[in-house]
Parts: sequence; structure tokens; C-alpha cells
Amino acid sequence: MNAPQLPKTIGLIAGNGNFPLMFVRAAKVQGIQVIVAAVKGDTSILIHFMADQVAWFSPGELKKLFAYFRARDVHHVLMAGQVNPDNLFKKNMPVDAEFRQLFDALSDRRCDTIFGAIADRLKAEGMELLDSTLLLNEFLAPRGTLTRTAPTTEQLDDVTFGINIAKQMGGLDVGQTVVIKGKAIVAIEAMEGTDRCIQRGGAIAREGAVVVKTSKPKQDNRFDVPVIGPRTIMNMKKVHASCLAIEAGKTLIIDRDRTVALADQAGICILAA
Repeated sequence: MNAPQLPKTIGLIAGNGNFPLMFVRAAKVQGIQVIVAAVKGDTSILIHFMADQVAWFSPGELKKLFAYFRARDVHHVLMAGQVNPDNLFKKNMPVDAEFRQLFDALSDRRCDTIFGAIADRLKAEGMELLDSTLLLNEFLAPRGTLTRTAPTTEQLDDVTFGINIAKQMGGLDVGQTVVIKGKAIVAIEAMEGTDRCIQRGGAIAREGAVVVKTSKPKQDNRFDVPVIGPRTIMNMKKVHASCLAIEAGKTLIIDRDRTVALADQAGICILAA
């Protein structure tokens, strides 16, 4: 979408982490009004100091969310940040009829299936779901080694092996991250997310694990775009992982300077291939 075609108002479904905050900053530079639907227990309270309007919702309150955007004449919506997957299995989570109808109609509970159904419902409500990297191209990983520490031959072998596995898992919409050591698949990300996958895989590998995170072969950039940041590196440091391989031009880096600095301090290599 070119600059002259940017919407004047965007509704933001904001999950956790700094990704939503990055988008709000970029949108305000462009003079775009941002109407935020914040997720209880996930969205940073800082969003209140940045966005034009903010209202809080439980993940299961779809009818209320749609009404909120309609009342504010929102026709373009963007998703940024993960919503805690644990919410899907909470017995006491507020769930309205809209959410229950959508959830019961799903053929399975994979990420693309769930978010694709939400995108379809937004469209039915007259709202277009936008590419979540809109306005954030400068934060996509550049190609090359981003840290002072370069990958070893053994790490490159694990990266090559891991990319193949990650792409296959992504094709099945299982997850985007795999943990490899010595060409052994130590952990595969599922619903728990990248951080827990790293923790689980690192505990098994003990040290020297290689973390590989890629986009899906048929990545829908409206949701579930690969994201790394300081938290990724801190989790790798805890389990003594040695190398992080990501996909250049397709992975968002949150606070790149700090992310690289933390990796350099820990002797972790970040490679964007």
C-alpha cells in the first residue's frame, strides 16, 4: 500500500510485546488515527499513552470488538502482537455467541485457521485486515550476520538443516521455530510460542543449541508474522543457545540495537539468511 493510499484511521487489535507499540509510533508519524482494541492480560498499558482511543477486551469478546470498531467508523484493521494461546483453554474466559459460533465452525484450531476465520468475519463487517508489517519495513531483518559473532561451520550446517524442517512445519501451520543441535531436532514450536520452545529445546540440548525461525511457505502477512527481539535473546542466553537464524526481509526485529547488543554480550550469533 503506497503512502497516498494509507487509511486515515486504522483499528489495531493489539497483543503482547512491543510490536503493537512500534506500529502505533509509525502510524502517528504518518498522521494516522489509531483505534486500539487491547487484549486483557496481554497488551501493554503503555498503549494508553500513544493511541488515540483504547478499549479493553477479553479474547472471546468478538461481538463487542466488532461493535467497537463499527461505532468509530473503522474500515481497516491490523493485528500486531501475540495473544496468549493459554486463553484458548481457559474455562472462565468470557466468550460471546459470536466467538462461540466462529470457534465451533473451525475445521481445526491452527493459527491460520483461527485468524483466517476472524479475517473473514471482519470482511463481512466491512473491515479489511491489513498486512501487519504495514509501515514497518525498516524493522525487517537485513540479510547477513547481524552480530560480531559469526556462525561456525557446524552452526551453519544446523541452520541449513533447521530451515528445511521449519519450512515443513510452517507448511503444516504447526509453528515457525525449531531448535536444532548436531542436526537433531530438539524442539518444534507449537501453540506455546517461540520463547517456550527455546526454553524447552535449550533444556534438552543443555548448551550450543541453534534456534531457527522462518516464515511459513504460504505466509499470510496479515497475521503471525515472524518476530524476534530482546526477549528472544534473553531466553536463548538462559539456556546457553549459541545461534539464532531468521529469514531476511520477512522477520520483524523489535528494538534491533538492543537485540544485537544483548546477543553480542552473550556471544550469540544472529544470522539473517
